[in-house]
Amino acid sequence: MDLRTLLLTENVGGWDLFLRALFGSVAVVALAMDLVPEGTVRGVVGFIAAACLFTSIMRHCTPYVLLDYSTK
Repeated sequence: MDLRTLLLTENVGGWDLFLRALFGSVAVVALAMDLVPEGTVRGVVGFIAAACLFTSIMRHCTPYVLLDYSTK
């Protein structure tokens, strides 16, 4: 497996894409409205928001490539 396939293959689509975008957006709104308590929880929710939005925009999930799985 080459690096281009590992990092650039589109493998996220359908309901998976919708749910990633939805969870990422809800997490960002929760962070913006201070609904998440300070501390480690805020960092975890921020990471989840960034990961969900990034994978939905790029339509790529590296663990899916490693598992040879696709929802597209």
